[in-house]
Order: sequence, then C-alpha cells, then structure tokens
Amino acid sequence: MAMSLVAHYPDKKKLVSSMIDLAVEELNHFRQVMRLLEDRNLIVTADEKDPYVNEMRTHVRKGPEEYFLDRLLSGAVIEARGEERFRRISESLEDEKLKNFYSRLAISERGHHELFVKLANTYFEHNLVSERLDEWLTIEEKIIRTLPIRSRLH
Repeated sequence: MAMSLVAHYPDKKKLVSSMIDLAVEELNHFRQVMRLLEDRNLIVTADEKDPYVNEMRTHVRKGPEEYFLDRLLSGAVIEARGEERFRRISESLEDEKLKNFYSRLAISERGHHELFVKLANTYFEHNLVSERLDEWLTIEEKIIRTLPIRSRLH
C-alpha cells in the first residue's frame, strides 16, 4: 500500500517521504519473518488475496479527494487491527524471542496507524478526518462480522 500511495501521489512530499520510510520498515519486517522461518526450517506459503483487505478496498470512494482520504483512513484501520492482532499473539506466546518480535511488530503497527491518521489530518480538515474514520470503523466492524475466521494477520 505504501508504494502504491507514493506512485499515485508523487506531488505530496510529506506523504512520499513517510510512505517510503514505511515501505522500508515493512520490508525489514518481512526479512525478519523470513529469518525466523528459516531458523525453524519452515517456508512461507504462496501469497493469497486477503478477503479482509479486499473487502475494505471495496468501500474506498471514487473522486480524487474522497479516494485519497479513504486510502489513508482504510490504511489506518487496517494497521490498527494489525497492531491488535500482533499484540494478542505476543501476549499468548511463551517463547521470549517470538514474544518480543510480535510485541515490536505491534508497536510498529500502532505507529503506522498513527502515521496514516496524521497524514490524513495534514491533507484534510480534522473534523472530516474524524467523521470519516468513525465511518471506517463501522464499515470494518460489518466486514469482520461477515468474514470466516482464518489464521491471518491482516
């Protein structure tokens, strides 16, 4: 998502800089996951479409301003949910190395959530951001209730 926003909005300097940093951080997390899997003689499975993310994307409005705001706020909600899931995983683990790893991921996801909201407030009026974020939380709640339970993080 980060690099997609960079490609779509190259004229928004604060967004571009922030999203490049986020993309680098996410790639580093992926490298860490790959190393953990390698240490356990496991391999990552083929990438699958995520029904949660795909359904969230169907609620992104058309129109240049609406689309931009919705991309930022849907990203914020997705990252907040990632933080919640990583935190719960961390809290349930006994292996200290994995516990710490997931705890760090949770903190990172929380930062990503905050970044998306901050960027939305940079480019849009606070009241509009707040109202639309509340709408996104309602949208997400309905989506979550319709999806089957799966072992996925986003």
